[in-house]
Amino acid sequence: MAANFREAGLLGKNREGWQGSSGRAAILSGSCSGQTRRQIAEYSKLHPTLRVEPEAVLSGTMTPQAAVEWIGAQDAGAAPLVYSSADPEVVRAAQAAFGREEVASALEGFFAATAVQLVAGGYERLVVAGGETSGAVVEALDCSALEVGPQIAPGVPGLKVAGRPVWVALKSGNFGDDAFFMKALDVLKGEAA
Repeated sequence: MAANFREAGLLGKNREGWQGSSGRAAILSGSCSGQTRRQIAEYSKLHPTLRVEPEAVLSGTMTPQAAVEWIGAQDAGAAPLVYSSADPEVVRAAQAAFGREEVASALEGFFAATAVQLVAGGYERLVVAGGETSGAVVEALDCSALEVGPQIAPGVPGLKVAGRPVWVALKSGNFGDDAFFMKALDVLKGEAA
């Protein structure tokens, strides 16, 4: 489809106009896919991570403000990762205890509000893992138009919120290799993946 759009003059021929940002960054992950859990394990070897338990979000002991404060307390050059991703049996236990829809809604709302607070606080690069999580974040940020940038992984481009200094990478669970988060941060920074 992209080639057809390009031939019709609806797409540019290259991405030379893509300008990323070296601004502060954070990663938010609500995906529980096996691939995302591998990406989290790889990223957490060298970067700050905070695991969010569904019970803590539902009880109000973990709030978006608390997550934003934790992110802000990390080294300014770091891109902290906040995640609720867990093994399937942990997810099933939380869903059995609190209800499937209640858990999903609480976590999506948590990540959406966290993203809004980060952007309001000057964060310019967000990597979001999980299809529903990505949708909640895009809706909360009121992204009416996105500029498509270079590919990070097949099916996952870097994106810029039109008219705002906000760059995002949005992925469903099983997209990208184990180093996806680092690649995404580089692309959003304007560096080749």
